[in-house]
Amino acid sequence: MTAAVGAALALALIGAGVLLAFVRLVRGPDLANRVVAVDLLSALGIGVAGAGSVLAGDPVYLDVALVLALVAFLGTVAFARYAERGGDE
Repeated sequence: MTAAVGAALALALIGAGVLLAFVRLVRGPDLANRVVAVDLLSALGIGVAGAGSVLAGDPVYLDVALVLALVAFLGTVAFARYAERGGDE
């Protein structure tokens, strides 16, 4: 299996994961489930950037993945602080 075929397969599986995470985002019974779905969507976005880097043969997409990972981490920390203070009551 070549790298391009593996990356295309990864993108297809990531697409299925995005659909399932979006369903959880819309149907989530509470705020915590929706935040986990958004966090999963950001992780899947990092995967898309990585697979796109392999497909394009351009490492600049890895910088995009790194920035997205940092922003997602900050968002998760911000939600944790919000929930700790009793914001989901």
